[in-house]
Amino acid sequence: MTLAASRPPEERGLGRGGVRLLAATPDGIVHARFGDLPRFLSAGDLLVVNTSATIAAAVDGLRGDGRPVVVHFSSPLEAGAPEATAAGDDTPGEAAWLVELREDAAATGPVTDAAPGEIVTLPAGASLMLLRRYPDPAAARIWVAAVAAGDVGAFLAWHGRPIRYSYVPDPWPLSAYQTVFARTPGSAEMPSAGRPFTTDLVTELVAAGVVIAPITLHAGVASLEAGEPPLPERFSVPEPTAQLVNLTRAAGRRVVAVGTTCTRALESAAGPGGTVRARRGWTDLVLGAGHPARVVSGLVTGWHDPGASHLALLEAVAGPKLVHAAYLEAEQAGYLWHEFGDSCLLLPPLPRPGVT
Repeated sequence: MTLAASRPPEERGLGRGGVRLLAATPDGIVHARFGDLPRFLSAGDLLVVNTSATIAAAVDGLRGDGRPVVVHFSSPLEAGAPEATAAGDDTPGEAAWLVELREDAAATGPVTDAAPGEIVTLPAGASLMLLRRYPDPAAARIWVAAVAAGDVGAFLAWHGRPIRYSYVPDPWPLSAYQTVFARTPGSAEMPSAGRPFTTDLVTELVAAGVVIAPITLHAGVASLEAGEPPLPERFSVPEPTAQLVNLTRAAGRRVVAVGTTCTRALESAAGPGGTVRARRGWTDLVLGAGHPARVVSGLVTGWHDPGASHLALLEAVAGPKLVHAAYLEAEQAGYLWHEFGDSCLLLPPLPRPGVT
């Protein structure tokens, strides 16, 4: 039975780095604290972190019949995004966004009776119109919406709040949903694997010879149902990070991604042989049994619900056997799930030289 973390660890008498860390390695499973991370990494290993900052993506609204609704803004459907040019998405003076509708923060699922053409009234005279389900008419959760709110980023900063779900009963400020690496606003939900890092821990890692490099991937809403693939997301892998990844792999060291977001970005920038090149744009990559990781050889992650698409990604990096053992141990030991919960470090055996 899994246990959800209902509030930040700072409110439970812990520092960010005080959450539990389960390290799953070829030599077995070790229970530690997140601040112990340096003991599991070696000089020359590369830690890749996500610099995306969380936005205040939840806004109250009213449906046409007066019923209240919470709108979760997932990501702007910019030029270059998958299906961005579908008919009706380019309404003059309005911005196309991917959104999810919920009755309230305590709801365990999305609004199911919405229809194309429905208008939702938002604060300060703003509104949105539902255009079509995304990515196809059979989808039940995500909509393409035309948003009339001027500068949507500024609108969300003024009228929005962080997205939260029923397992977090109390609201927390946006600062509780930012990581120490956050620089560029854009994630609807926090890249939470990076939350336990502190400036002191980063300093300790660097002093121990662990190299740290950035990518940016703006995470969309993560409340997808079991079996639903992750949404396309915006990402950027800069040239220096690509070079560091390739040098690290050539030296036989680990490339450790902090979170599924970093994993998805790096693997989206990798060629068939595992060479990473600078790249930016949108990725719809889905890692799993049919598409194993080519680049990432270690993973810092939170704990995800069984059946979530994230688990397939974890197995693509660490293999089903190691992931299953880690989850079984975590459940038995009472680790806490979700964005304010505990952490896991997956360190599968390094591939043999010349094997990708």
